[in-house]
Amino acid sequence: MWQPANPVEMPSDGRVFGTERRVRLGDVTPKGRLRLDATARYLQDIANDDAVDGAYSDIHGWVVRRTEMWVHQFPLYMTDVSVKTWCGGYGSHWAERRTTITSSDGARIESAALWVHVDMQTMKPTPLPEDFLSMVHIASAGRKIRSSFLIGKSLPPLDAPGATSEAWPVRFADMDAVGHMNNASYWIALEEYLSTHSDARRAPLHATV
Repeated sequence: MWQPANPVEMPSDGRVFGTERRVRLGDVTPKGRLRLDATARYLQDIANDDAVDGAYSDIHGWVVRRTEMWVHQFPLYMTDVSVKTWCGGYGSHWAERRTTITSSDGARIESAALWVHVDMQTMKPTPLPEDFLSMVHIASAGRKIRSSFLIGKSLPPLDAPGATSEAWPVRFADMDAVGHMNNASYWIALEEYLSTHSDARRAPLHATV
């Protein structure tokens, strides 16, 4: 049975924030499964809702550096899903947000997103606020994480035999309120790849962007 490479169980103690939502028409492929870029938006939405509900001293100063997803089974169109999130660990200027998306009919997606705390004026990393640390310490069990890049270290050179590349246009609609290309937009590239490779695995699926 396939399992995530690095699962972190939902904590029994500490802050876990949850909400319910329905998979809508704009979230799915023509065959009705939840797209990966829409999944990334779900992760952003609950992160923002958690920050508001928890009355973070800094709600907006967070930028996603990477997101890892483990898809056991995709939710489908008009399915009601439960979304739960908690802090899986942190460093000096960043925190890992773990999120699960599940449904009563067996859909399950697990994710780990590394959010860097930034100064909104300079957009440079800044230490995690004390109120944030006190709020998430129990749920994270004090687990320390690194912020190093994971993508590219194990990939073959771009000029390796069989390697291909193509231009990817950045659209105005890809940009967000922070002035960055929104992290959900990066997942569209993977969806485009899947749409032209019918032999590629849909689920179970493990991907990092």
